[in-house]
Amino acid sequence: MAKVKKRTFGQVLRDRRRQLDLTQQEVARRIKTSTPYVGHLEAGKRRPSNAVLSRLADVLGLNRRDLFILANPKVVELLGPNEADKGNSAWDLFQRDEQLRRALGITPEEIEILSKVAEMGEVISPRDFVFVLYAVRRALGR
Repeated sequence: MAKVKKRTFGQVLRDRRRQLDLTQQEVARRIKTSTPYVGHLEAGKRRPSNAVLSRLADVLGLNRRDLFILANPKVVELLGPNEADKGNSAWDLFQRDEQLRRALGITPEEIEILSKVAEMGEVISPRDFVFVLYAVRRALGR
């Protein structure tokens, strides 16, 4: 499974602001800061306070927790390794469960589809792949 390059806090802010067709000035006004400060956040020259981060999440429609972790990447180290870092990601667990795959009659094509789902982001549980599998089968009339 290919690793996806992680986007920085500033990149996420800039991309989302542009998706919403907002200027730095408009964002600054809405979060009650200055336009240069928004530019510094996007350039990675500053980190926001928790209050500013919360207002940014609200204005840009982003998840506060995810935004906090992006703004404070060292916090992940404090929390310790997650299951994916230990090789126990939901995808790894799903792939290792041969009995489940046989019982569901999963085809190589379906494994390929599910691997693409795994690449899209963090999946919490191997059972989530079963849900996706059934959704794909239903959509394809299988």
